[in-house]
Amino acid sequence: MAPCPVFNCLRRRELLSVGSLGSFGLSLPQLLQAGDGAPKLEKDQLPHPPPRAKSCILFFMEGGPSQIDLWDMKPDAPEQVRGIFKPVHTTLPGFEICEELPQLARVARHLTVVRSVNHSFVDHNASSYLNLTGQSPLRGSQLIRGPSPENAPPFGSVLAKFRPSGQPLPDYVHLPKRFFNCGNFIPGVLAGFLGNAYDPLIGGDASQPNFTGPSLEARFPAERFDGRRSLREQLDRSLGELSEHRSLERMEKYYQRAFSLVTSPRARQAFRISDEPEALRRRYGFRKPVEGVRGNGLPHLGQSLLLARRLIEAGVRLVSVWAGGQAFDGHTNHFPSLKNGLCPPMDRSVSALIEDLADRGLLDETLFVALAEFGRTPKLGQVTSTAGAGSNGRDHWPHAYTIFLAGAGVKPGVVYGATDRYAAYPTENPVSPQDVAATIYTLLGLNPHTRIRDQFDRPHTLADGKPIDGLFS
Repeated sequence: MAPCPVFNCLRRRELLSVGSLGSFGLSLPQLLQAGDGAPKLEKDQLPHPPPRAKSCILFFMEGGPSQIDLWDMKPDAPEQVRGIFKPVHTTLPGFEICEELPQLARVARHLTVVRSVNHSFVDHNASSYLNLTGQSPLRGSQLIRGPSPENAPPFGSVLAKFRPSGQPLPDYVHLPKRFFNCGNFIPGVLAGFLGNAYDPLIGGDASQPNFTGPSLEARFPAERFDGRRSLREQLDRSLGELSEHRSLERMEKYYQRAFSLVTSPRARQAFRISDEPEALRRRYGFRKPVEGVRGNGLPHLGQSLLLARRLIEAGVRLVSVWAGGQAFDGHTNHFPSLKNGLCPPMDRSVSALIEDLADRGLLDETLFVALAEFGRTPKLGQVTSTAGAGSNGRDHWPHAYTIFLAGAGVKPGVVYGATDRYAAYPTENPVSPQDVAATIYTLLGLNPHTRIRDQFDRPHTLADGKPIDGLFS
């Protein structure tokens, strides 16, 4: 087929400008990337389980919270192990929690707690990728420490690709913004080999004054926005007269999707957090940044979790909310950071979300998952990474850490797995991040052993782990 003369007349940057939705990371080549050669399910797959959960809110406790100081406490351990906090009883029998988390203790009856997750990687970025994709963070002998078109997709991208809602809303939203570590946008957020069309919509920080959500109309006058769309449509018609290439047919599909995301009244309404009652917004928490604390004391967390509830209520499949800023990375200033900076907003906002979902009847159809890349060293001052640890700090520890779940398909009131007297290694029911991923996929109605092929026709399994049967309701 002869080259299209229109392309010869247009410089590359002009073509990209015509089709740009750059404010949202959506551009013409990115949208086309989901066209020819896009990943697909293999034929003759095993049947998918019925979905127990319609949607998912994923809270990623970036930095690695201390299992022994927060939810796997060992009060009889030596002083250099047990730390300064005391355990308190919760509404979940047999589960004690840090005294700095009293509101979370009150809603613990809704939770399923897994205390025996473990792996062997001490790097933040690689461990995040492992936990958010259920795939090995090694490519050859190198750790996966940043985004790549070869990376495995995270849960949200897989849902957007294979279980789309069909609503005029994104299927996968990430809050509040991109977070970086060691110069890399942390892997396990972008869609990898599924293509940029299945990257999350970055929703913004709902704790900021006058937050309106990611709307093109808030950035451009309506006449300019409509004019850009009209110009693109004229270009599309011209190209269509000159070429019948399949990617041009697909182009319209992805542009229509992109425009619907940013112009739909339903989408705008979902992001309008100011419509929530002031009392409820305060229950989730407003918080000023806290100086001297990693993550600045999580000032965005409360309103991000409230926005997440609004989004899944409107039909979004998965919302990931990040602590950000390596907030739980307690190498130094560990106990003051937990007491003054991290525990108060986490206690307030996570408990508010659980109660709010339950009160609205949404907990029956929404899966809540709190993940982390790893835990912290059992012994204060113990060094396991190049970052080290002060005498009152804890370094990276992937050999035993805790996650928790709640909601649709999960059996409430379960404490699964156990660790030794130092919270150092599992002693019962060890679980891998691949097992956790397989469990999440099963709850969301996808067979974790489903095979998908990337753009180079290489086969991949969604998750190589085994679903944790003891967690299912």
